Amino acid sequence: MPCGQPSDGAAPALYVVGVDVGSTAVKCHVYDRAAAVRGSGCRKVEALYPRPGWVELDPEVLWRQFVGVVKEAVQAAGLHMRQVAALGISTQRSTFITWHKRTGKPFHNFISWQDLRSAELVNSWNRSLLLKVIHVIFTVLHFFTGNDRYLAPSFLTFSTQQASMKLSWVFKNIPEADEAAKKNNCCFGTVDTWLLYRLTKGSVFATDYSNASSTGVFEPFTRCWNPTLCNLLSIPMSIYPPVKDTSFNFGSADSEIFGVPIPIMALVADQQSAMFGECCFQPGDVKLTMGTGGFWNVNTGGNLCASRRGLYPLIGWKIGEEVVYLTEGSMSNIGTTIKWAQDINLFTNVDETAKMARSIVDSQGVCFVPGFQASANDPCLCASFMGLKPTTTRNHLVRAILESVAFRNKQLFDIIVKKVRIPLQTVRADGGVSNNSFVMQMTSDLINKKIEKPSNTDMSSLGAAFLAGLASGFWTDKEQLKKLRRIETVFEPQKDEEEYKPAMDTWMQAVKCSLHW
Repeated sequence: MPCGQPSDGAAPALYVVGVDVGSTAVKCHVYDRAAAVRGSGCRKVEALYPRPGWVELDPEVLWRQFVGVVKEAVQAAGLHMRQVAALGISTQRSTFITWHKRTGKPFHNFISWQDLRSAELVNSWNRSLLLKVIHVIFTVLHFFTGNDRYLAPSFLTFSTQQASMKLSWVFKNIPEADEAAKKNNCCFGTVDTWLLYRLTKGSVFATDYSNASSTGVFEPFTRCWNPTLCNLLSIPMSIYPPVKDTSFNFGSADSEIFGVPIPIMALVADQQSAMFGECCFQPGDVKLTMGTGGFWNVNTGGNLCASRRGLYPLIGWKIGEEVVYLTEGSMSNIGTTIKWAQDINLFTNVDETAKMARSIVDSQGVCFVPGFQASANDPCLCASFMGLKPTTTRNHLVRAILESVAFRNKQLFDIIVKKVRIPLQTVRADGGVSNNSFVMQMTSDLINKKIEKPSNTDMSSLGAAFLAGLASGFWTDKEQLKKLRRIETVFEPQKDEEEYKPAMDTWMQAVKCSLHW
């Protein structure tokens, strides 16, 4: 039944819509009460690269893609918009925009989390004497008081993925934004906030705790925008949106957009949404997402873990009085690398890669070091193949790329085991790269853990739908959601990790050779 026509007869069945606004695509799924997908839509996200290292998104194009993909999914499901009980929105994190409060006109394009315009500023701050002094002060306060309020704040180590430094750049380089901010006429928003603002025709300006905590400007322990950081970076506090629960009635989409008002019942950051979609509700539950980037998340319950050696704390979600914290570690260039390999014709279809990797005994000493997006620790890191020989084939190159994903998973998992003092449960994987059986099996072997892969790997969409469904009463509680999980494959360790040691040692040597290029 077309989405523009009402159904006849008895009251129609209701459904929940989950949208995931990712870095490469906007995806939408319509779910029934069994969490089965009834209809889907997808639109490719086209990033803009105005200068080397800069990554932007056109806000108007993204808005049209969002509206279009929702209509497409509902149409594909053969439903009417009146049958949508709730809309949940998952979005890429730390991508942001600023706009004029009165006119709603943006001052610039979305600045992506992948954007590197603030890399030099990030590196100089992370090396600064002021940072070291602040760190010592907080460490001493925590030691003498025992108060976790003085755990090293998240802003003590900056990342190029965070919005904080790039937001400072906006007010230093875009006079219109700076002038509006001085007159209290500037609004800051991540993708969720902008979409909510547009969906409600400017009547609702808000974000949720998961998105706020991912910006680097919001302190997860105090659960407020950080005035100390904003003062250091000369960012006005007046620009920030109110922060609401993740599963919450944010208002309804204006009826002119979809034909009827649709309740917006959840806003959530994509990794936290995937965690919720995987039903990682208990402390020690672990989620591995391998999409554009790679993200390991551990549910730490009500305990906030301070930033430690590449790990950082986030708010997973807030529902009523419940606040769940996560510890996260991330890797750039997972799906990006595989897409690049396809673009240069190393393979035709991504489904071929696992078979190509298994067609040979090993990579013949060939190593791949990913570094397309230079890290904040080493902006000169060089992406490279090493160990090439006259006998090297496409299969060796593909295997080297896939092995690099598994090796990086191993590195990050080992840090988590060492630093997160919570017994870890079975790992649950999602994201496009989790469909690669070679990467999944090798990762399971290396970390000596079972890894579950769901039948539907679009967990960010499902998590947003779950959160919206809880807020609207479509689903009753998290216990009901657990019963809706569908596991397609379980990867169990088959080889001892020591068997991989020579290859991983060679790969780590290759990484060292790629530093400071």
